[in-house]
Amino acid sequence: MDREGLAHFLRRRREQLAPGHNGSAHGFSRKTRGLRREEVAELAHISTDYYTKLEQRRGARPSPEVALSLARALGLTDDERDHLFALVGHYPPGRAANDEEADPTLRRVMDSVHGIAALVGTSLGVTLAQNRLAEALLGDHQQLTGWERSAYYRWFVVPQERRLYPTDTHAETSRSFVASIRAATDVHPQAGDLVVALRGRSPEFAALWAEHDVRACRHEEMSLLHPAVGRIDLTVEVIFGDSREQKLFLMTARGAHDAKLRALNALALKDSRSATRRADASASTTRRST
Repeated sequence: MDREGLAHFLRRRREQLAPGHNGSAHGFSRKTRGLRREEVAELAHISTDYYTKLEQRRGARPSPEVALSLARALGLTDDERDHLFALVGHYPPGRAANDEEADPTLRRVMDSVHGIAALVGTSLGVTLAQNRLAEALLGDHQQLTGWERSAYYRWFVVPQERRLYPTDTHAETSRSFVASIRAATDVHPQAGDLVVALRGRSPEFAALWAEHDVRACRHEEMSLLHPAVGRIDLTVEVIFGDSREQKLFLMTARGAHDAKLRALNALALKDSRSATRRADASASTTRRST
């Protein structure tokens, strides 16, 4: 709980409200602008003493219910409400993690790019949607269950996961993944459970976690070992969704490796067309038999 930040935010928002807001008292002589503390307390259905303590950087931490009442009393926007919850130390309402459906906006961007490997994943490394090139590059992990859905979990717990990455990149990849998980603890309600699972299964993770590195990675470089094209060096740009629980990864090849990505894209397109022809043939056979 950020007592200093909370006190300042509450005071500033209260001062910006006009008398009569949400049915508060009006028509009285006022020496200061905005609502009185007792008026905000009444609107939030809490005691004036408790509200006063919050503005004075004192008092017990508000529950999520009290924080929501304060947001309503102060007429906060959605962004301001979420900020209030962050100051108090709670996850914002309506921000429950969705690890099943890709954010529609991020998915639209993913579907609009061509010649770029793109996927939508959660801040815990769970793939929710990917284009054809991303699947050809990284494989399809969308059918996995439990913690193995998380690329971060697989990296530290499933040995064969690292075969896709050159050994000279393993140490930095581990550090990057741990820093990303640390950043995810601020936005994803299941991040703490993932940390517990990894600390119990991976001494490497536990050691790196103790360094307290935090980084919401937005621009990364990575390398992969692909069975069809060999080593391919990539640049990864990351676009976060509004809730920061999901993000879009856009992967392009670096330098001369662009030819390898184009070759892989051609193979993926060929496989897709073959699959379509097989599906059409199967459907035609079914129609004839019926």
